[in-house]
Amino acid sequence: MLAHNAVLAIVLFVALVLAASLQGLAASGHFPRSRRGPAAALEPVVLFGSIAVVIVCLAAGIAAALRLIPWYAAVIGGGLSILAAPPVLQRFSDRFVDGSRALATFAAACAVFALLLIWMAMATTGTGPASPG
Repeated sequence: MLAHNAVLAIVLFVALVLAASLQGLAASGHFPRSRRGPAAALEPVVLFGSIAVVIVCLAAGIAAALRLIPWYAAVIGGGLSILAAPPVLQRFSDRFVDGSRALATFAAACAVFALLLIWMAMATTGTGPASPG
């Protein structure tokens, strides 16, 4: 049986992968670029910036999660969250998904989940600012 902190780490990892999958699906709807106007100048910055944030957070989150949970739990949980992403994204309004708010929201969620996983991994191994030595 897994420890309580491992169960929390699995939940955070699944949420991280789900948020990254949702951001990827939302970002795929922004190609090719079709908007014009004054707000269109910032859209490439939000699009590519959010993609970069998600890639970095996903890499860091996976590295931290694999220190806390078994690899087979990560594969099963990550696979299920990838499969669940399209139906979950359909629950959001088209106005939200088609705008840049979805990109920023899902990227921010990835950052939060990755930071929580990194904090848990550092606290578990005793190599962080919260460590006594």
